[in-house]
Amino acid sequence: MKRLITVLALTASSLAFANNCPMHMKEIDAKLSSNPTVAAADMTMVKKLRADGEAFHKAGKHAESEKALGDAKKLLGI
Repeated sequence: MKRLITVLALTASSLAFANNCPMHMKEIDAKLSSNPTVAAADMTMVKKLRADGEAFHKAGKHAESEKALGDAKKLLGI
């Protein structure tokens, strides 16, 4: 029974992370479409982090996705 509860808790937390990734990607995309004033090197990093975040999300690595997308948002000032 303990094992079942643990599995359910881990599944629920994974789903919570999974639901946030697309929201973060949309926020980043919206900011990018407004042509923000960001240094060229930072813009390159934002685009890489955004792509990495999506790849991690698709691979089911939601903690890594959240980290990459969060870093991209910080660089964009979101």
